[in-house]
Amino acid sequence: MAVRLCLAALALPAVLTLHLQAQAGGGAARDYRAEALRLLKTVPLVDGHNDIPDAIRGRGGVDSVDFSATQLGLMTDIPKLRAGAVGAQFWAAYVPTTTMHGGEHPAVYALEQIDLVRRLCRKYPRDLAMAYTAEDVERNFRLGKISCLIGVEGGHAIESSLGALRMFYALGVRYMTLTHWETTDWADAATDSAKHGGLTPFGEQVVREMNRLGMLVDISHVSDGTMMDVLRVSTAPVMFSHSSARSISNHVRNVPDSILKLVPANGGIVMVNFNPGFVSEAVRVYEDSMQTRAAALKAAGVDSNVINDSTKAWAKRAPHATLQQVADHIEHIRDVAGVDHVGLGSDFDGIMSVPDGLENTSKFPDLVAELLRRGWKADDVKKVVGLNALRVLRDAAKAAGRSPTAPVPQPY
Repeated sequence: MAVRLCLAALALPAVLTLHLQAQAGGGAARDYRAEALRLLKTVPLVDGHNDIPDAIRGRGGVDSVDFSATQLGLMTDIPKLRAGAVGAQFWAAYVPTTTMHGGEHPAVYALEQIDLVRRLCRKYPRDLAMAYTAEDVERNFRLGKISCLIGVEGGHAIESSLGALRMFYALGVRYMTLTHWETTDWADAATDSAKHGGLTPFGEQVVREMNRLGMLVDISHVSDGTMMDVLRVSTAPVMFSHSSARSISNHVRNVPDSILKLVPANGGIVMVNFNPGFVSEAVRVYEDSMQTRAAALKAAGVDSNVINDSTKAWAKRAPHATLQQVADHIEHIRDVAGVDHVGLGSDFDGIMSVPDGLENTSKFPDLVAELLRRGWKADDVKKVVGLNALRVLRDAAKAAGRSPTAPVPQPY
């Protein structure tokens, strides 16, 4: 009994100390999400890629969707953007590769997508404002508005015409993804056969003209050979608007470490994609196995309805990607390319599924909170959130031979 009383007496000061710390707030759990929201009031969060224009087009257009109200079937709307503290969004003027093979002209499709973005932005002036420069983004942020920037997704949109490229720039396009799923006449895609070994001589002309204009060269979707050629030719920083790290998920749409190591010398940025198959190797492998099984059933002559039902059943058993894995990609790119060369490129409303914890645009603060939880310095988080993207925009303007604060020039 005497021994127990002695031990209790020795422990009492420590217990009292913990009690007093708890009363003073010293024992309170740190609220990383609240810290993230405070941080996002100081810097515009710039998302490199969102496919809401095509999603709205598929629902009948701008006049058929109330973007100011919560849309249950969409990952993006103004309430979600506000909840996610989004400061600037590159809206994708996506052009399907089917337009390369007939039907509507790629350039016409791109023009309609650009028109949709501009009309959407004009329809909701209290919340949205067009932006063409980093300075526009910062001004809109101070005014409490979300900046609308435009990126054309798919180089086939210019129909091998530098004149079309210049006109897209004049209409406000500030990046162009050189390919989509298919190889074009002048650039190889990551998900198609390599016909050129990278860029053709005309492809190099396209890159140089984009540099001259101050339009960012986006090399998401392109082959490794095209990545290498662009990094060789470009005199301005490039961007990967929605790509992740291949060493974590071995998808051809992701960026290999050998390329990541070249990005700092160029000054570019890799904006991490949230597509589960690009984020999680387990998801990628499972999705590949689903495609293999579906192809085998088709080859065996199985009815298409049965194949569709089987695919849905397999999908329900699929593994999930997570918000934490997205943070792993951010950290890997930071470790290989440097903290000045990583950003966010969600691909919301262009992906069929999402990581757990990143269901829509309202969830960005949770990703920021995860970085803070991992011990990231606030200044480095700000770079990932938006400062790196703004620097790349400024540097592209400087490479075009103009002051980033000068009026946006005409393309001639």
